[in-house]
Amino acid sequence: MNIAVIGSGTMGNGIAHVFAQHGFSVSLIDISQPALDRALGTITKNLDRQVAKGSLSDDDKTATLGRLRTFTSLEEGVAGAGLVVEAATENVELKLQIFRDLDRYAPQDAILASNTSSISITRIAAVTKRPAQVIGMHFMNPVPVMKLVEVIRGYATSDTVTAQVMDLSRQLNKIPTEVNDYPGFVANRILMPMINEAIITLFEGVAGVEEIDTVMKLGMAHPMGPLQLADFIGLDVCLAILRVLHEGLGNPKYAPCPLLVNMVMAGRLGVKSGEGFYQYTAGSKELVVAERFRK
Repeated sequence: MNIAVIGSGTMGNGIAHVFAQHGFSVSLIDISQPALDRALGTITKNLDRQVAKGSLSDDDKTATLGRLRTFTSLEEGVAGAGLVVEAATENVELKLQIFRDLDRYAPQDAILASNTSSISITRIAAVTKRPAQVIGMHFMNPVPVMKLVEVIRGYATSDTVTAQVMDLSRQLNKIPTEVNDYPGFVANRILMPMINEAIITLFEGVAGVEEIDTVMKLGMAHPMGPLQLADFIGLDVCLAILRVLHEGLGNPKYAPCPLLVNMVMAGRLGVKSGEGFYQYTAGSKELVVAERFRK
């Protein structure tokens, strides 16, 4: 089966990497050729890391890269695809337009999947003429490392398509978990309120950044504290998902903390902007609390 991946950012290049590594021909599609070039550079570096660890041979690396092609034309990129995985920015209107275009250009029997972390698969499917073939494939970051694929059934997704996507996920050496289409699905419906509560705990002065993360790492055996994780995900992404939960479920417990809103408005988005709850310096792995939150 040929795979098309739309979006060459962190998630898109990771999804393309794992499909290509497991023997699939992959078309990686983006509107920007420089973004595609950066994505291929990232994939190459990640493959080099696997070779250095002994989990991949040089021949496997060469074969993986040989299965990747890049396109700036959606129509050309999805021609002949059996599965399309959309991994564009987490923006409702953008995703709906992409799926309208996919419905026109992708082969009639192709499965159309979205890597969305919170947007309704049912809503996405409704803009196509093939809602039974639309499904969610929510990979976790970093894709080559994380085992979970959250497989989200829309209201009209067929049993056959669900079974195919579950099987494809297993072929990638992932563990697929089937969930139904409600705001936040399972992963973010549980994770984002925890992150939001950690931000509220900081906002109300209960404890500092480092203390909150230490409690969760040492007390709950989390590999990363919730504030550091929020920085890693992107505070803008966390805010967008919380707004989907708040609007979709109508429960005030999902309302984003005012501190989170202010940080996003100020452009303090976490790792991607160089500062969130922590400060990030290129080439340094030291975890340093952002100056605003130091005691």
